[in-house]
Amino acid sequence: MNKTLSNFILAALVVLIFINCANRGTPEGGEKDLDPPVIVSSSPKNYSTNFKGNEIKVYFDEFIKIKDLQKQLIISPPMKTQPEITPLGSASKFITIKIFDTLAPNSTYAFNFGNSIQDNNEGNPYPYYRYVLSTGDYIDSLSVKGQIIDAVKSEPDTFVSVALYEVDSTYHDSIVYKETPKYITNTLDSLTTFSIDNVKAGKYRLLALKDENLDNKFQQKTDKIGFHEDFITVPTDSTYFIKLFNEEIDFKAIRPRQLLGNKIDFPYEGNYKNMRISLKSEVPEEFEYRITKDPKTDTLYYWCLPKKLELDSLIFNVSNKTFEKDFTVKIKDKERDSLIVSAEPSGNIAYNDSLFITGSVPFKTIDESKIIILDQDSLKVEFNSKFDSIRNTLAVNFDKTESNSYNIQVLPEAFTGFFGTKNDTLNYSVNTSSKSSFGNLRVKIANAIYPIIVQLTDAKGEAKYEHYATEAKPIDFLDIRPSKYYVKIIFDTNGNKKYDTGSYLKKIQPERISHFEIIEPIRADWSYEETFTLLSN
Repeated sequence: MNKTLSNFILAALVVLIFINCANRGTPEGGEKDLDPPVIVSSSPKNYSTNFKGNEIKVYFDEFIKIKDLQKQLIISPPMKTQPEITPLGSASKFITIKIFDTLAPNSTYAFNFGNSIQDNNEGNPYPYYRYVLSTGDYIDSLSVKGQIIDAVKSEPDTFVSVALYEVDSTYHDSIVYKETPKYITNTLDSLTTFSIDNVKAGKYRLLALKDENLDNKFQQKTDKIGFHEDFITVPTDSTYFIKLFNEEIDFKAIRPRQLLGNKIDFPYEGNYKNMRISLKSEVPEEFEYRITKDPKTDTLYYWCLPKKLELDSLIFNVSNKTFEKDFTVKIKDKERDSLIVSAEPSGNIAYNDSLFITGSVPFKTIDESKIIILDQDSLKVEFNSKFDSIRNTLAVNFDKTESNSYNIQVLPEAFTGFFGTKNDTLNYSVNTSSKSSFGNLRVKIANAIYPIIVQLTDAKGEAKYEHYATEAKPIDFLDIRPSKYYVKIIFDTNGNKKYDTGSYLKKIQPERISHFEIIEPIRADWSYEETFTLLSN
């Protein structure tokens, strides 16, 4: 071999070695794998009948992994003991389903994997894989289809369970609290429609749950619920629309306790409006009490005098409609709250807003002659007020003009606290913006059934402005802060000027709400007019 040929071969080997080293790792420029894994076989075969075993294997053409199985896997009918699905956390060319429950005879079972089965490299899912078997001679093949809507929000939640409860001699309405349904499916993370498949003919209760703890039972405190008013009969060609809502939580009083001197907290669940706290212990003639509500938590505070109670404990009765219970609270001599007076809002105030003055302990007396409001020209501004005893808040209302500032002077001893302490001099300042800083919106609503509540909300659905309408005429929202808004219309069926949710046990659907988007954002110094047409149903 001559020297030139040797040098050529050596150079070629170096190039090959370099290329080989450069190609280790992920190739550049190649086409990305977009194909999901392919099922090669399963044992027993999918849609097998007369199933007697306790293990199923499904084989794929490539390595797969299982992701988010807890959310994605839906077994219908639900099993008391979840089967073991392997492998979890590692790649394999097959999955194994090991069943621990005793399966019901002559029943069809469906394992809905959602998008949990993915190829190992790119994460391409095998979409909505279902494995179906029957312990009898045939596969049940009927379906119930429909759509989930939300009672309050414009878009429904994801991962909503939709269930069928068989109406037989053992059925009762409270079954949804205690037992799992006969059949179940889930809307998963991207669907609002549902299809409960492989159902046998029969009579059922159709129900939807936003099942937060994934136990297939209704928990009033945490879960949303929706239901079809009447029982349904399968087979059916109907499409069902289920409205999902939060129930008002049943009232429950939680054991009270003394937090500070002469202050006892009474936590509760549900609505406190009809809550009554009655003292059953014998107390001195000079005994006084006040009840206020915590502004942030579900708690009422019971304040009492005299400061020194010659008692080791107090016995209270707490009641609210169907609830009643006695509680004993041990009493100790503890430090007491001092009076702190605060006001809100601070800074900018809207033309129609009140100034709210609140005390950290109940106000015993309020001397409004010691509250003075001056504008930026030091002119006195007249006001009126309204005291809310349960919130311990004085709402101060006064006429405001644009581009003005107001100083609220609270002179000493304007407020006397429950324990006798009084305020020192206090000063609060608020100001208004110019009219040109705001926009105006006129809303016309066609095809409405009155009365209605019309709200302007933000993107999260939080109400920013509200009007109550009892007749068909334009609704003017004046002096609106520039922003993007949405319109929410509540059909106030019972005329109580608030939204009322539904009740599953009482078979009451929530009040209807319609949503509209205002295409153009509200701009400063602009006026708009929008017309919205409501559907008849």
